[in-house]
Amino acid sequence: MVSLGDVRRSASALFAQGQHLAALRLYDAIVAAAPLDFDARIRVADCALALGDPGAAKVYRAAAWYCLKSGHPLAALVCARVLEAHGADSSDLTAALVVNYGSESERLGKVAARVALPADTLPVPVPDVRLAAPADALPQALLRAEHATDQFTDYPESLHPIPLLSAMTEAAFRRVLSTLVLRRLPVGALVIREGEPGNSFFFVAAGQLTVYATDGLGRKTELAQLGEGAVFGEMALLSAQPRSATVGCLAEVDLLEVGRQSLSTLADELGAVAEALHAFTRDRLLANLMATSPLFKPFNRMQQRDLLRRFTSHDVAPGTVVINEGEEGRGLFVVLSGELDVSRRQADGTAVPLGGLRTGDVFGEISLLRNVRTSATVVAQRSATVLFLAREYVARIVEAMPEIRSYLEALAEDREIDNQLVLGEDDTPADERILI
Repeated sequence: MVSLGDVRRSASALFAQGQHLAALRLYDAIVAAAPLDFDARIRVADCALALGDPGAAKVYRAAAWYCLKSGHPLAALVCARVLEAHGADSSDLTAALVVNYGSESERLGKVAARVALPADTLPVPVPDVRLAAPADALPQALLRAEHATDQFTDYPESLHPIPLLSAMTEAAFRRVLSTLVLRRLPVGALVIREGEPGNSFFFVAAGQLTVYATDGLGRKTELAQLGEGAVFGEMALLSAQPRSATVGCLAEVDLLEVGRQSLSTLADELGAVAEALHAFTRDRLLANLMATSPLFKPFNRMQQRDLLRRFTSHDVAPGTVVINEGEEGRGLFVVLSGELDVSRRQADGTAVPLGGLRTGDVFGEISLLRNVRTSATVVAQRSATVLFLAREYVARIVEAMPEIRSYLEALAEDREIDNQLVLGEDDTPADERILI
């Protein structure tokens, strides 16, 4: 027998080659071995639809209801969109989705669950698709896919919210659902490309994607992998900046896209949508910051959250002066998003650029540790969000946590050396700079 993952990949390849009946037979084998594999059921319907069989509609509906009840609402929405595209009514599915996953639903909870897909390692008996298919292969596959979970009853009592959508008012939720565009992509397809304009964002309904950045030499660095329930692309949309990474498909992928133009049609709900989107993006940036910043590393999760509550958040417009050279240090700053420029005044009054600050960078530490006035000016180059921690609280943390003091002192020392090199103030003898 072959593993479920290998069977799925073979079926996907056959479907991409236009061998829809052969692909259907492999997806049917998965459903027979693993009835809870809703993705295989949906793919059976895809194959039947490609073969022109109207029985596909019943499978989409049955799979959608299972997904709604088992904690996979985005997959249910994929089925609804396919039905709508072929003239079928799916309003009952979208209504049930709002009732169960909207902000007012009593079924949403922190202690929630979803019925998982079967493991890719599960052995699956497969037919030899090189041989002619039985005459009843298509109707039997449709029948199995439609009724695969008829006897299943172990549904979760509490459901996970849908990222971003479940935080909206139900009115905004309904309106956004109506704008979602289904995109079904094959293995290897690129969803977004680094450097292109950010005109939309995406929900991952099914499949696996890779996120990577490319340097000037063409070398790729994987930043993350995304699966069901992930949201991506919203930062470029909000900031109106180019995409910072490329996202490609590692498997067949179902995405739900929200475009800038679609959002503009939600005039009366735009405020609620924008508020939810900004809150979602901020929460994700904060989570990334806690996971990656050395400033938060010495603390456990509860301490990290307590520390974050001590920070105040400030949205700054391009050109805003965050720190003015020569003023008394007010506290410690962390860049949550955006870009800022750092400069120092020369004796003749001209400003010399010292560098830039990006997401996750900490600044303001030199004046606090040395107890001197600020030695540079920091200005927002583009729209940015900056976290601020007052100097009194910084002093308490530095005193209580030697690791934080060590981190800030090392940061200050490195920054002062870099500044001296930029300004030509390095008085180290030339022979001591030679590396042998």
